Formats: sequence, C-alpha cells, structure tokens
Amino acid sequence: MIQAFGAYLLWALFPLYFPLLEPAGAVEILAHRFVWTLVFMVIALSFMRAWPELKAASAKTWGTIFIAALLISVNWGVYVYLVNNGQVAEAALGYFINPLVSVLLAMVFFRESISRLQLGSVILATIAVIVLTIGVGHPPLGALALAFSFGFYGLMKKRVSLSSA
Repeated sequence: MIQAFGAYLLWALFPLYFPLLEPAGAVEILAHRFVWTLVFMVIALSFMRAWPELKAASAKTWGTIFIAALLISVNWGVYVYLVNNGQVAEAALGYFINPLVSVLLAMVFFRESISRLQLGSVILATIAVIVLTIGVGHPPLGALALAFSFGFYGLMKKRVSLSSA
C-alpha cells in the first residue's frame, strides 16, 4: 500500500517538475527519457541476465514491442506537451478516461464480460468523464490521445510473450 501511494504521489508531482526543465520542450524531455531508459534497461537486463530471452524473441514479438514503444512514446509526448502548455487538467482527464478505454479494449479484443456491478462502475465513471469534459471547455483531444495511446499500449504489452523479470 505504501509503495502504491508513493508511486501515485510521484506521478502527481510530475507536472510540477516539467516547468523546471525550461527551456527544454516536449521533444527534448522525451529524448532524455528514451536515452536514460535505454541506459537503465541495458544495466537491468545485464544484471538479470535476460539478454538470451530477448535474442530468442521472434520477429512478431519484436514487431509488437516496436508498436508498444511507439504508443508509449506518443503517450509520453502528449503528456509532456500538455503539461508544458498549462493543460494539466486535460492530461489528468486522459488518465481518468484510460480505464474506460482499457475495459472497452478488453471486451472487444479479449471478449471479456463485466458484471452488473462493474457495469455500474463504468457508467458512473463515464458520467464523471462527461462532466469533467464539459469542465475542460473544449473537445479533449489531448486527453483522448493519452487514453487511447496508453490503452493500446497495454493491449500490445498483453500480447508480448516475454517474461517481466
């Protein structure tokens, strides 16, 4: 519980951090994220001795990973752009819409069904999204880009057959 709270707290503080990086724009911030993630992952994969599994992965697996990487890149790029342009409420709305997108994708692609209680939760969350969207005052294209890019990223990652360790 403490780790989850800490993760959500860090995520909530990100919008305060990006303005400190000025004059760096969204592309430069995203480039740093790519480079430092690559460095960290090379170290982590080496430490865990996970290179053989990656080398043995099929072309289909690598294609899925590539699509997932593009989707998370779009997600982070839109997020940083929105935050750097003072649209933090729209960015937050995107991540509020995301669970609804994930439920929809699970129902469509994995034929999952939901109970009546879950349906009630989805309806309640949908009403909240509509109210929040009205509060934003314009079509929340950035929020929708965040929700769908992250939702489809999750869908692609679900289809990857590599271990997480």
